[in-house]
Amino acid sequence: MYHVKRSALSAVTGLAAALCCAPLAVAATPAAGAAVPVPLHEKGEVFQLTARPTQTNFVDVAPPGNSQGDELIVTGDLFRSNATVGRFDEVCTVTRTAPMDTSDLQCQITLSLPEGRIAVQGVFTITSAGPGDITLAITGGTGRYRTAHGSIHAVNTSDAESQLTVHLIR
Repeated sequence: MYHVKRSALSAVTGLAAALCCAPLAVAATPAAGAAVPVPLHEKGEVFQLTARPTQTNFVDVAPPGNSQGDELIVTGDLFRSNATVGRFDEVCTVTRTAPMDTSDLQCQITLSLPEGRIAVQGVFTITSAGPGDITLAITGGTGRYRTAHGSIHAVNTSDAESQLTVHLIR
């Protein structure tokens, strides 16, 4: 179970946090790469964040080891240019296991920002090589983000940090 725990910690922590931490949306620098087309009636923003976990817990349910129902609980801080801009809270549940220590995780993440919260959700796979790049859906929000949708793309740069690109549509 250690492999899934270690890989999931790095994947999940950065994933949720970086997805959309946008009290800085006005000041955010556009992310590199192609822009996501946004319908004219919707306002789109693309920005980057860094997510760093501050607390993690792994719940290993029966049977022992990598099994369906195991949970990863993570909270952490969101940064932009080394300034703290918010926090994230997430719970990921192992929904499928396969040979070669491969698992699917279903995650629910909340990004808490000064101007509201953003809800994120999705499934990703962890293999023996790690989680790879992760893209999750923005499913809603509160405050400034009450009509939020879009996606968050996370790339884990280390076990303790993930770079997030938020494609926010409001």
